[in-house]
Amino acid sequence: MVGGGQLARMTHEAGIPLGIKFKLLSDTPQDSAAQVVSEVVIGDHRDLDTLRDFARGCDVITFDHEHVPTEHLRALEADGIPVRPGPDALVHAQDKGVMRAKLDEIGVPSPRHRIVKDPADAAAFAREVSGAQRLDEGRWPGAGRAGGFPVILKTVRGGYDGKGVWFVRSEEEARDPFLAGVPVLAEEKVDFVRELAANIVRSPHGQAVAYPVVESRQVDGVCDTVIAPAPDLDPELAGQAQQLALRVAKELGVVGHLAVELFETTDGRILVNELAMRPHNSGHWTQDGAVTSQFANHVRAVLDLPLGDPRPRAKWTVMCNVLGGDYPDMYAAYLHCMARDPQLKIHMYGKDVKPGRKVGHVNTYGDDLDDVLERARHAAGYLRGTIVE
Repeated sequence: MVGGGQLARMTHEAGIPLGIKFKLLSDTPQDSAAQVVSEVVIGDHRDLDTLRDFARGCDVITFDHEHVPTEHLRALEADGIPVRPGPDALVHAQDKGVMRAKLDEIGVPSPRHRIVKDPADAAAFAREVSGAQRLDEGRWPGAGRAGGFPVILKTVRGGYDGKGVWFVRSEEEARDPFLAGVPVLAEEKVDFVRELAANIVRSPHGQAVAYPVVESRQVDGVCDTVIAPAPDLDPELAGQAQQLALRVAKELGVVGHLAVELFETTDGRILVNELAMRPHNSGHWTQDGAVTSQFANHVRAVLDLPLGDPRPRAKWTVMCNVLGGDYPDMYAAYLHCMARDPQLKIHMYGKDVKPGRKVGHVNTYGDDLDDVLERARHAAGYLRGTIVE
């Protein structure tokens, strides 16, 4: 696995019961997965020679991030190394411009968008979107929004957890995204009720499974809470989201886990926001809430083993991220959290605690959603130090 973060750590854990020998390419020995994997290579995933040396002797290469250069992955494939997901699929998670063009080509609904070259072009896009929205009002009541701005600007590569994304209210505010000198994607600001995620796993021979569609709640651009399944989601819309994710995986040739992040709009549609081709934060609930976790199914998929049952174990499962705060000794909080809620599942990543940094997550489950939500939020807050009783 290329990448030493928490996703690699939890994927390794899922492979242990299967006796999978796991080799890791990590940036530093202190990375989350490097602390627990026995065979670790320290090196730069952007260096082709390092990748080739690392891949030697591996049956398959997979990832816990999307940042390996596409041309390097093609070189590994040319060397005869199976790469899953392969570069032809992964480029759609690496490059938002490529992703949007492909989704348009296969007829998958997305926010209105185009690549813009400078702040003036971003302003022109805002005016175009405003005019198109007014035309749509007759077809989708409430879809229109007066004026051009605001719009969303994104660097086409490298963004995550709200980084590389700007909410822009004027041409003046549109300057910052262009400072990096990389292409910028402009998207309409979608009027949405909430964010959803459809997680699926697909194997090389085409077997695929779909997890229940979840609601994902963000705070400052970072995932805070995931509720599985999404409360009060129309069953027909949930089915559409699952079918959409399965179709995207097939059309793009995805192998492994695919997370399709979605907007549920105010007028009852779903639009694709982002794609991730690796285990994903919106699927962490599956560790304790599904028959087979996203991590176990990702391992099965990349090794072309039969996939496991994705069905939930409980009526409701809630995942809350634990972010670093001003309370560095989180282990001291275990006594309270575990005694208060014996069913609580705590997953910590072995990271140094820094304000706002994802250092772990908690999962709770049960039959009463309000109770399950309260338990998860209390535990995450107590571990962070924002709740002290």
